[in-house]
Amino acid sequence: MTASFVHLHVHSEFSLLDGAARIDQLVQKAAELKMPALAITDHANLYGVIPFYKACLEKGIKPIIGMEIYLIDGDLRDRVTRQTKAPYHLTLLAENEQGYKNLIQLSTIAHTEGYQILPRINRERLKRYANGLIALSGCTEGEINQLLLEGDIEAARQAASWYADVFGPQRFYLELQDHGTEKERRLNQRILRLHEATHIPLVVTNNVHYVEKQEAELHDVLLAIGQGATITDTNRSRYETEEYYLKSAEEMAGLFVYAKEGLQNTLRIAERCQVEIQLDQHILPRFPLPEGVEAEQYLRQICEEGCVKRYGALHAEVQERLDYELSVITGTGFTDYFLIVWDFMKYAHEQKIATGPGRGSAAGSLVAYALSITNVDPLAHDLLFERFLNPERITMPDIDIDFAVERRDEVIHYVADRYGHDRVAQIITFGTLAARAAVRDVGRALGLSLALVDRVAKMIPQSPSMTFDKAFKLNPDLERLTEENRDVAKLIRLGRGLEGLPRHASTHAAGVVISREPLTEYVPLQEGSEGLLLTQFPMDILEQVGLLKMDFLGLRNLTIIQETLKEMNRQGIPLSLDSLPMEDAKSFAMLTRGDTTGVFQLESAGIRNVLRDLKPTCLGDIVAVLALYRPGPMEIIPDYIKAKHGKTPVHYAHPDLEAILQETHGFIIYQEQIMQISSKMAGFTLGEADILRRAVGKKKRELLMEQREKFVAGSIAQGYEEQLANEVYDLIVKFADYGFNKAHSVAYAIIAYQMAYLKANHSLAFMASLLSMSIGSQGRIAEYVEEAKRLRLTVLPPCVNASEALFSVEPDKQAIRFGLAAVKNVGYGAIESIVKERIKAPFSDLVDFCSRVDSRLVNRRVIESLIICGALDSLPGHRAQLLLMLDEAMEKGGTRRKDKEAAQLNLFAFTSEAGSDDKGNQPEPEKIEYPEVPPFSHIQSLKEEKELLGVYLSGHPLDPYSYLTQHKEVTMIPDMDDLPHQHVVKIVGMITEAKRIQTKKGDPMAFLQVEDKTAQVEVVVFPKIFQTAQTFLYKEAIVVIEGRIDRQGDTPKLIANRIWDGKALPKPQMESVLFIKISPEHERGDTLVRLKELFTKHSGMTPVLLYYEQKKQILRLPNEYRVEANSEILEKMKEIVGDECVIQKELPINGGG
Repeated sequence: MTASFVHLHVHSEFSLLDGAARIDQLVQKAAELKMPALAITDHANLYGVIPFYKACLEKGIKPIIGMEIYLIDGDLRDRVTRQTKAPYHLTLLAENEQGYKNLIQLSTIAHTEGYQILPRINRERLKRYANGLIALSGCTEGEINQLLLEGDIEAARQAASWYADVFGPQRFYLELQDHGTEKERRLNQRILRLHEATHIPLVVTNNVHYVEKQEAELHDVLLAIGQGATITDTNRSRYETEEYYLKSAEEMAGLFVYAKEGLQNTLRIAERCQVEIQLDQHILPRFPLPEGVEAEQYLRQICEEGCVKRYGALHAEVQERLDYELSVITGTGFTDYFLIVWDFMKYAHEQKIATGPGRGSAAGSLVAYALSITNVDPLAHDLLFERFLNPERITMPDIDIDFAVERRDEVIHYVADRYGHDRVAQIITFGTLAARAAVRDVGRALGLSLALVDRVAKMIPQSPSMTFDKAFKLNPDLERLTEENRDVAKLIRLGRGLEGLPRHASTHAAGVVISREPLTEYVPLQEGSEGLLLTQFPMDILEQVGLLKMDFLGLRNLTIIQETLKEMNRQGIPLSLDSLPMEDAKSFAMLTRGDTTGVFQLESAGIRNVLRDLKPTCLGDIVAVLALYRPGPMEIIPDYIKAKHGKTPVHYAHPDLEAILQETHGFIIYQEQIMQISSKMAGFTLGEADILRRAVGKKKRELLMEQREKFVAGSIAQGYEEQLANEVYDLIVKFADYGFNKAHSVAYAIIAYQMAYLKANHSLAFMASLLSMSIGSQGRIAEYVEEAKRLRLTVLPPCVNASEALFSVEPDKQAIRFGLAAVKNVGYGAIESIVKERIKAPFSDLVDFCSRVDSRLVNRRVIESLIICGALDSLPGHRAQLLLMLDEAMEKGGTRRKDKEAAQLNLFAFTSEAGSDDKGNQPEPEKIEYPEVPPFSHIQSLKEEKELLGVYLSGHPLDPYSYLTQHKEVTMIPDMDDLPHQHVVKIVGMITEAKRIQTKKGDPMAFLQVEDKTAQVEVVVFPKIFQTAQTFLYKEAIVVIEGRIDRQGDTPKLIANRIWDGKALPKPQMESVLFIKISPEHERGDTLVRLKELFTKHSGMTPVLLYYEQKKQILRLPNEYRVEANSEILEKMKEIVGDECVIQKELPINGGG
């Protein structure tokens, strides 16, 4: 090495909230400084090792893998107290592969056995894993340096001797650093004397924490964020100077003129460090096979048995596909992989854990279907195995599995038990300082006002990929504010500097890794959750190392489906997923109406509109909708719908393409179709076709040209015209962006259909399950309660004598009972105590309730919440009375409980019961006096319900204004989510918050929170509009607002154009009207004749309106057909046209609605 210095003490961004040096910038700077090598030595972790290693190799720099550890005396299990001495710092570098493996072991031990406040290592472990490591004595926090600073020269000499003995000759160095502090200059003189006395070699380092000198301020802010302090806080730890950057060799030589040997030793150490990390290999685990059986033989046997079970017999088509897939799987060495997945899926099925039908391209595999890994028939749906596993481009297979969310961990624990807890781990992920988070963190560190920081943060839209650059393009107000306000300018400048840095480590939501050997052979670990370990490498790095990762995902929709089926079976209606008809007319009618609230993947207002226009009639339509309803392909949806309904002719570039594109009406919407076209026209194998699909998707010019030549040449060879071949290739390129994985779309369409079927046919059980899975989200509960009411289901209030923890069904009442777990302040322990006592006998009154429940769990706050929300309404006394007498009731209940306990003790002492008279008779329960106090008003009760349940249950403040909310021009707030920026809407709602402010000119304006029955939205009222409406812009006012949707900020808000006082608007005279929906089927049959007979026979006062579904026209029948709308007549009408086709509602006499 010809250079004169190498940095050996370097903290990257992965010294979390202490390192501000991004790996790519570090390596780039080292390359610019012509440094031959560079080390990474993060705090006790190896998070950044692989990205660092690869970045160095790309720049022609030798990567040196290291770590700065925290060293303690004594046992790692010893409890840390305030008196415990702080751990020492020690720099370790891997000299060879064994050293790298020992770094992995030390980091794992530090983060598992040694983690108390910091990840620590003790001397015994350091000694055990010292082989292959070079150690440097560290910064001022190193043991030797601490002793030298304390003036204990002899102890420092002994410590140095111990390290030299542990690591061996020329593998321990005394570290010199100079960042311009007096302490270091004093220390360095003592280190030099120790070197002269012990002959332990010197090495010079700079304690690098950022790349450029000017980043010192940025680093200081990062430190403040990590400590939860402001930069002006004098009590926080800070770096004294601005010298902790990646200095040039010349700068280091200038600082250490007196230690040239220490400079040269950096090169000697760099020469000795020779670590090569194996990447892009496949380290697959082995499946534990029955004795004497080969993996390939075993997999074939299970697959053939599975195919017979699926298809009834091994038909030729099935056998051919199975043989092909097995040949690819065994040829690529993935046999054990499939057996491992089969095994834990088998366990899940045996334990009755709900699993999804499939996810991603794995649903295209017949082997996966035969093994019951997926539940999608790839032959029936024309799915391609090569989209999943391409023999001509071998990559690790990727089978992601959906499990019922509350039982996912059971499967992970099974896998860990089966293969060893040292071989199975969850996967780390890093939360980063995204733009909005950076603004809030930096704002706190700078000590800026919360209001200003909040204002700036809300100007940055909330999305996973949002950056400062994107936010400035999307929101001109942010740029304006930055130019006008110095504090904001500084906030943005520092926020940009920290953007994207890792802030904390957490557990990936789904990822699990399984290894053949103990994981520490390949990857460092740390403590995870639920008794499982966590890899220190994230998912993409694990794949590069060659480890097998799988996604075990928790899907709440599977739980909803499973719980709905359980409820139906409890009611004596045998129902399973296998028995659901896939062509249920009622389900498709519901989908056509867009009544998909609560249905997986089909809930948004936009997709509901698509369903209404598309009018799905089969599963394939749902598959297409899921593929199309994404940015990009959305733009072809109108043309697709016209083609489906025969309003525009379907065009095929060549008749040979009809068989491929017929199901999608001539449009390429699936990636599999691109592959099939390439195979059909150009004669590509499906493996080659998959390579083409990937290439055109990347839109790289050279790849596009290369694949065009192959496609055109292949097509000509197959007998097609060159011009046609180019036209079809252009078509493929055009639709490559749109193309979606059909296998995934089919699998998720099946879940969507299953939920649609259950909602359409078993709405009571379905909505109860849906609500139970929404506990914890008051917004969802409010939306789904409103949906249940729309479905004419009764939602009963919580009740201590009837409610379970979750929402439950009361079939005899056609009602859903509110779950106690959805009541604010009521925990599961309290619920368990209530239900346990309730089973013995219903609670008779408040004192009885207080005497029987566990007062440690069901405390005053819990009971108060239960009273206020109406959960004790089944007991004597109204809510106001029960609240007033609560203290007395708890006292009496406590006394009654103690008397009962004393009586039980006396029974054991062979004496008469406590509290009984001489004859053993029990005293009469004392009479309860209820205080004379008026009940809460209806409005007050509604407010309390909203506060504690998250929803208005016994009514809604907007109920008296249904003539406004049901008007055809009014948009529901959730439907705004799918409307574009600047779209004008009209909403009706109640003001829940009104904040008045003044503009810079002193003009008053307001920010409102307005909610309708399902959601809320922020409304901005600028001065001009405010002047016209200020008298009724107060909390709880009912308002009608017309405004423009603004999408520039965090979430969509409304800029008011006009506001009306809802209470002041004249209320129209209302009438009860009967709506009957007439489908095309009704028009063709005798339905209209039967209805006419019914109307004539049961003449009354209620007008009848017929809604012709196909024509989208409403016909108001003459007065002679007014009907008597009682429950008996309504049932007869439903028998004729169907339950969902008869609706009675209140409408203004002069129209509307």
